[in-house]
Amino acid sequence: MTKKDVVIYIRSLYGYGEEEEDSIDFTTDGLYTFDGNTASLTYQESEVTGMEGTETNVVVSADKVVVDRNGTVTSRMVFQPGAKHAFLYDTPVGSATMHMNTRGLSSRFNEHGGHVEIDYVLDMEHAFVSRNRFKLTVKEQKKMEDRSNG
Repeated sequence: MTKKDVVIYIRSLYGYGEEEEDSIDFTTDGLYTFDGNTASLTYQESEVTGMEGTETNVVVSADKVVVDRNGTVTSRMVFQPGAKHAFLYDTPVGSATMHMNTRGLSSRFNEHGGHVEIDYVLDMEHAFVSRNRFKLTVKEQKKMEDRSNG
């Protein structure tokens, strides 16, 4: 499998109640592979996400998404509809065990990129933390010769 240079667009929406919702939008370069069934991508977090110095790896398969972070922040999150997963969230200021309940997941990828959308709820010690919607789009970067041809 060849790794391709891609542009990754991320929109993370999160809310703490029924009405209020905040968002973080983030665009970065990354590397992408697709084997016909599984999409894998790697990118560096930035100060926009509050995780500068962290490498994020995302693996999207038919029934789940696994997000591994290593660096300033370390965690392994498994998103699987109808399942609740625990994960350790390790940061420079401390660690916490969080639980994640995936309410919905949709994805579509091919050799040129694709998108995934995840709807999930976070809790800690059985107390609600936030409801989140995570949208990630991957687009193959145009090569220089492609750009000059229009």
